Amino acid sequence: MADAPDLSTPDPTVRELLATRPQLSLDPTCGLMMEGVPLSAVADEIGTPTWGISASTLRIRARRLLTAMTGAGLSVSVHFAVKSNDHLAVLRILASEGLGADVVSGGELLRALEAGVPASKIVFSGVGKSDAELRLAIQKGVAQINVESAEELEIISALAVEAGRVVDVALRVNPDVDAETHAKITTGLADNKFGVPYDEALALYLRAAALPGVRPVGYAAHIGSQILKADPYRAAYARVAQLVRATREAGAVVSVVDCGGGLGIGYRDEGEGSPEAFAGAIRAELGDLDVRLAIEPGRWISGPSGVLLSTVILRKAVTGGAPFIVLDAAMNDLLRPSLYDAWHGVLPLSPHDAVQEPEKAHLVGPVCESGDCFARDRMLPPLQRGARVAFLDAGAYGSVMSSTYNARPLAAQVLVEGERWAVIRPRQTVEALWANETTPGWLNGDA
Repeated sequence: MADAPDLSTPDPTVRELLATRPQLSLDPTCGLMMEGVPLSAVADEIGTPTWGISASTLRIRARRLLTAMTGAGLSVSVHFAVKSNDHLAVLRILASEGLGADVVSGGELLRALEAGVPASKIVFSGVGKSDAELRLAIQKGVAQINVESAEELEIISALAVEAGRVVDVALRVNPDVDAETHAKITTGLADNKFGVPYDEALALYLRAAALPGVRPVGYAAHIGSQILKADPYRAAYARVAQLVRATREAGAVVSVVDCGGGLGIGYRDEGEGSPEAFAGAIRAELGDLDVRLAIEPGRWISGPSGVLLSTVILRKAVTGGAPFIVLDAAMNDLLRPSLYDAWHGVLPLSPHDAVQEPEKAHLVGPVCESGDCFARDRMLPPLQRGARVAFLDAGAYGSVMSSTYNARPLAAQVLVEGERWAVIRPRQTVEALWANETTPGWLNGDA
């Protein structure tokens, strides 16, 4: 499973982690740098935990993905998966690079619009859209709604008629293809909750063509996340191509294929998914269909752009065993290791720490859960109280999955570009945690 890496190989060294992350470097005086900014300076000024995002990395990776598509002779609209990182600054940067948005909630839709993404470049996906969310999408005029079930199709039809609109819809088909990724992030198997069963898709498409208020334009397929090889894509798209041809033979128009996303990154030493191979899979299976193509990347663009900065609270010795390094960041900040057994590289911010002989240690947070563990038996520099570290590749499914569990305020966020950096979300105050809470009058002794 791609999000539970093979740990039989030695942990990557500081040098090896830096070698595959060009946005990071180690200055002998200033320590770990993101672009031209010393991350210790950020931590000195605003404290930790703090998320850092590299604007240049977002731009570079968005451009590489676009270039891969055009290089394969494809005209593809790219819709960034907002669920991977929904900060307005991130969305605004990617919108300026020509990307649209793939959203899965009304909140994400409004965020994308607020960031300057036009409704005509927004695709609304998701297995459980509420009536209010669908009304919002219809009213705003999004590019298309990806329909996940026969029941949802009927609801959209009724709401569109109510609004006096005709809505473009694509059927999200479940191709029953194994994405070869973690079980919790696969979405294209028959027993997953997503999409219309493959064998039922043609009949439902023809049904959509007869319904008022909706205009079926094509098919969508998204088979999972953190996909590192092209083979699962080719298998899925081959099935979609068969469906497109069968639909046309049945007399219906198909003008769009939404290829989904899921391209993975290299967290440890597994390498990352190739945009060029992704484009090749699309071209090989769908290139001759004369359809408008779309993709929905998220992690591949945003993941490598982010770090989470943290400080060692204490070093807890264990007789005869590896020490526990207790950080001020926790599972409420970065949930992925607890949720998926995910591996994130860890680099010290100090240039002195970075060159020390590594030792085996357990890296944990202060939350009152045994699952609040970032790494066990990880080879790390001998981190002492007050040392600072950066969790790598935390720009996707990091801050967006944060919570305030244990009454821990949300961490600050900064954006780095060149030698500049700015706070893009101040650290939440403790008082803000209960600012919107009230107690009934009778609990206060009121009559």
